[in-house]
Amino acid sequence: MKLTRRNFLAWAGIAATGAIACDLFDDELRVQSPVAIPEDLVSGRDNWYATYDASVPGGQGLLVRVMEGRAKKVRGNPRFPTNQGKQSPAADAILQSLYHPDRIAGPMLRNGARGSGQFRPIGWEEALNRFNAALDDRGDGMLLITEPRTAGFARIANAFADAFGGRRLAFDAVDDAAYRSAVSDVLGSRALPYHDIANAETLVSFGSDFLSTWGSPTAYSVAYGQFRSGANTGHRGRHVHFDPRYSLTAANADKWLPIAPGSEGYAALALAWTLLEMGAAKGDVDRLTGGQGAAALNDFRPDAVAGALQIPEAALGGDTLAHFFAELAQKLGEHGLAIGGGGAAGAYSNGKFNAAAALALNHLLGNVGHQGGLLVNTDTGPAGQPASAAPASLSDWQRAVGDINGGGARLVIVHNADPVHGLPAGVGLGDALRNENVVIISASPFIDETSVLADLIIPDRAALEEWGDHIPEPAPGYAVYGVQQPVVNPLSDLDPRSFADIMLTAASDLGRSDRMPAASYEELVKASIASMGGDFTDALKNGGLWDDGAASAVPAPASGLLNTVAGMAAPASAAGAGQFQLLPYPHHTVLDGRNAHLPWAQSTPDPLTTVTWQTWVDINERQGREMGLREGDVVNINAGGGSISALVYLNPGMPPGIAAVPMGGGRRAGSDYAAGRDARESGNVMSILAVSGVDGAGGLAWSGNRCSITPTGDSMAVSKLEGDYTSREVGEHPVEQVFKSVTEGGHH
Repeated sequence: MKLTRRNFLAWAGIAATGAIACDLFDDELRVQSPVAIPEDLVSGRDNWYATYDASVPGGQGLLVRVMEGRAKKVRGNPRFPTNQGKQSPAADAILQSLYHPDRIAGPMLRNGARGSGQFRPIGWEEALNRFNAALDDRGDGMLLITEPRTAGFARIANAFADAFGGRRLAFDAVDDAAYRSAVSDVLGSRALPYHDIANAETLVSFGSDFLSTWGSPTAYSVAYGQFRSGANTGHRGRHVHFDPRYSLTAANADKWLPIAPGSEGYAALALAWTLLEMGAAKGDVDRLTGGQGAAALNDFRPDAVAGALQIPEAALGGDTLAHFFAELAQKLGEHGLAIGGGGAAGAYSNGKFNAAAALALNHLLGNVGHQGGLLVNTDTGPAGQPASAAPASLSDWQRAVGDINGGGARLVIVHNADPVHGLPAGVGLGDALRNENVVIISASPFIDETSVLADLIIPDRAALEEWGDHIPEPAPGYAVYGVQQPVVNPLSDLDPRSFADIMLTAASDLGRSDRMPAASYEELVKASIASMGGDFTDALKNGGLWDDGAASAVPAPASGLLNTVAGMAAPASAAGAGQFQLLPYPHHTVLDGRNAHLPWAQSTPDPLTTVTWQTWVDINERQGREMGLREGDVVNINAGGGSISALVYLNPGMPPGIAAVPMGGGRRAGSDYAAGRDARESGNVMSILAVSGVDGAGGLAWSGNRCSITPTGDSMAVSKLEGDYTSREVGEHPVEQVFKSVTEGGHH
């Protein structure tokens, strides 16, 4: 085809050669990079490209608006079966990942002390030669640390690690190990199940903040709107939430019951006993209880567990605990669904018990595998793709530290993960990585606490520039394969390379191509779509492939399941000392800190406090005033693993004795948007946790810490949208009335 000005302008509307396959006019298309676009290239047309965002919990299908080669806007993909056209509050922030001024411009080699942040730029040829040389010399025992991923990237990363005699660890500060272990035991599948909230009539939840950061919050929020409106059932759904923290999910429930930390499993089994006693259970009672019926759970009668739950009488509205459970059980027995055990509820020493009890309750309700119930997903996704992105557990990280210190792992490669920031300091990973005997290579496009320790940085592409494939976790009860396509060309001034392709090429260069699944990531995505019988072009247009007519599996519960779960019961133990239970939780948009460098994520107001940019500690208003604290006071939070500073936020809705602190703060390396905050208002709560595990699961008990709060005598303004609120100014808050007698009686 002859290149004319008309043709040139027409081709300029193409966002990326990957979005619409074309190998013509390579030089001309490179001009369309957003950093080098001709001023006269204005067509006035926009294009929307479907892709997938795996950076948020549960993932989401997106549409990206592209004009003149620039990505301009992100919105939910209405065709994608989980988020159905909606997107998380952090979705727009992925545009900032693409155009961020602090994005690493190219390969860099350390030329100062480890951790100093001193690097010099090098060319890609030298960088890839050094990468291959490190693999050839030190690959045996290598540690490959990545973000949790499914499908093709997981296949490539796992095969790469195996080919060089190493192992892959997926990092997530919120590892959910207890919940995953309970899912495997109760449902017989390692893949996370999906809660069909939209088709339920009564919902009871235990600790899991599914409307904010747990599970698939975007999909669950869409379903929750349908549940509340009665779109599928004909009447408004009723929701009861058990949780020691006043979370976004608690704020949306019809009834929130503040229970003692770590008692979620006791509440679930008390409800199970009530269902059995009333004859309201629809599941196979004989199989679930070993033929014992309600007697199997006699130790969990509501009156017997009242002391463990510690629910304030005012929260029950003058009702008795037994009567409250009886009314709730009656409603649940009709068309009920139980959610729980994940997130904070699974991060106590007894977290696996909490998770197993909530999951088993669904077997008793007879809803497993049925509409309006708990939908079971299979271990493998479409065409045998890895469907579970289980993060490494605390025990995995402790073993990794031992391997590094002992010389068994002489090469560490890190991609889009920051375990130095997200793990407790007591695990010792940061100290281990400062050992000059280990070579560290980072493939992350931004500097963070882990990549700043690297010897070599080979920055990956941004998600909007790269091929990818993903299986949402949890999937909606049937197979879903999400496709991520490059909607813009890689920025020419940065010239990033695909890390997945770097791994594939390195394996080929070093004679291990026979162990890898494909020659390139794009080829693997195309082959995967073909193996599923899909059309490549249609898959790109729709954002993936799925079969929404497929039925969920209906697994039979293990005989005596409730007896087994009851035998796991144990009170939650807490590390450290102090007057408060420390409850960290993922920030609504910054999450565990992975988005801390994105201004849009930092400036999005917390949905309950409206605080932005800062680390705060939520404590009960009455209790805080008795301690002489005011909003904005700088306090030290002292736990078993250290101390951080935070700003006080007095909350009438927070139960006494609870100190809730968002994760994600305290970054000290990288972009000023993440690291440029005063230490008084930006602390990393994960760093001060004691290194204690979840019984029977190996995960980190990040909810199981006591702490003390001491004023420093300093104060700062709290950056928030709401005005100064106190219950004294506007009259006592209704929620505060629930806790008034508790605080006055000194009962925490």
